Amino acid sequence: MLKQKKFKKFLEESKDYTFLLPAGLFLLFFLIYPIIFNFNLSIRDVNISNLIHGERKVVGITNYITVLKDPIFMKALINSILFTLGTILLSTSIGFAFALFFNKSFPGHKWMRSVLLIAWMTPIIIIGTIFKWMLSGENGVFNDILMNIGILSEPIYWLTDTKTALLSVTLTNIWISIPFSMVIILSGLQALPEDVYEAARIDGANKVRQFFYITLPMMKSTLLVLLMLGVIFTFKVFDLIYIMTAGGPSDATQVIPFLAYQLSFGMYRFGEGAALSNISFILIGLLALVYLYFTRKDEVM
Repeated sequence: MLKQKKFKKFLEESKDYTFLLPAGLFLLFFLIYPIIFNFNLSIRDVNISNLIHGERKVVGITNYITVLKDPIFMKALINSILFTLGTILLSTSIGFAFALFFNKSFPGHKWMRSVLLIAWMTPIIIIGTIFKWMLSGENGVFNDILMNIGILSEPIYWLTDTKTALLSVTLTNIWISIPFSMVIILSGLQALPEDVYEAARIDGANKVRQFFYITLPMMKSTLLVLLMLGVIFTFKVFDLIYIMTAGGPSDATQVIPFLAYQLSFGMYRFGEGAALSNISFILIGLLALVYLYFTRKDEVM
């Protein structure tokens, strides 16, 4: 009887936690297990011959050392940093300008804002294909426009020239990211108290002073969230690179996610590909820690 009472008491106390079971199972199978499996893969010598059958020899950190010593890794890391910084800085700045514009009430502002969201909602494969055609050196609309207005005297092969390929892909990703930045910033602007601006206007502060001394400081937490999400989303971009340039020409647009894909499914060096994925995961984790540090610092202050 005592055991039955204890068991019933346990069921009563734990029944609320059963609602967490679906989410827990989802995290276990689709997040925790892949991370553990990928780590196990990264410390073994796995190739096409022993992927399914055969001995997978444990090699420790050898795969990590091999990846870090590979010259293409440093090129991919630099390209990833340039690609991420360029996208974040410009998309955030332009998105902020659009958010300030659409934060005002004027005829048609709602449907105009919705039109801008099309860029964010459109599948990457469609956007990449369209921009690949627009940036074509032979019949691209960009060259046609620039030559008609006299900026160019001859066509530029944007995606096949090592000097312009990374820039072209970055500009495409900026175009995709602007609506996301605008929505996040706009939600932050709409939450700002209007009485603060009213007091500033009474004190004689113009629009520029209001922006730098009121809007920006009060938008700091929103901008930190946006920057953190933007870095994570941009640093792991794979599909756009795959569609537009496939890492070329001559690795000019090679980035870490695409290099990990090539190592695993192009060269069948699964251990090294897993190791590079873990390195990317660690880099993003460090950025997350920096974000947590700044947010915690603000809360303490």
